[in-house]
Amino acid sequence: MPYVIAVAGKGGVGKTTITAFLIRRLLNIGGPVLAIDADPNSNLNTLLGLEYKETIADIREEAKNLSSPGLSKSDFFNMRLQEIVIEGKGLDLLVMGRPEGSGCYCAVNNILREYLSRLGKNYKFVVIDNEAGMEHLSRRTAGNIDKLLLVSDATMVGMTSAINVFDTAKKAGIKINNISLLINKSRGELDDKKKTLIEKSGLKIAGHIPFKQEIEKNSEFGGDLSKIGLKELDEIFREVS
Repeated sequence: MPYVIAVAGKGGVGKTTITAFLIRRLLNIGGPVLAIDADPNSNLNTLLGLEYKETIADIREEAKNLSSPGLSKSDFFNMRLQEIVIEGKGLDLLVMGRPEGSGCYCAVNNILREYLSRLGKNYKFVVIDNEAGMEHLSRRTAGNIDKLLLVSDATMVGMTSAINVFDTAKKAGIKINNISLLINKSRGELDDKKKTLIEKSGLKIAGHIPFKQEIEKNSEFGGDLSKIGLKELDEIFREVS
């Protein structure tokens, strides 16, 4: 079975950038890696140097309206999902796409969960870049999680959001073996109020990533992160990968 890592946090804290760096590190220590972009604002592919044309949301709409008597919805979904996997060097990517619209998607969510469970067996690691609300985790389309990495910047808003995700995960009954908090864009020690907030939440801080102009500039223009290497990130990822 693969080792499953989910990354979550509010928009703007650098969650997707952290996810991309984490995937690069996992590739260095030995893949293959399946990356799942579950954020509606899909841009993980850009940071990984990959391109996509279709998303799981597109297939979900097709499957919902399927009327072919010669092809079951399950077979159709599985066939189309295999077609949209983006292949990289030691890395495959699936993009979830936009949130669900009106109507019941219970059947296709069940198919998706079963497919990802089977597909994951072909990989050493599965990394999921989640939206802030962790919709796919709360629906359990991703199955069990070995590591949930919550990303926050050093603001009170970011940390409160990460704690809310932590609470959501617990209330949803998702099986998660390990949960930790990563402080991104750090400019120094946290003040006592923020430290107390984190301690009371029960979260453990995995580490601090200092603010880096190089990363900020890359995020602004959406470039491939493969040429950027930072020892601070490597040190932290030894603890979370």
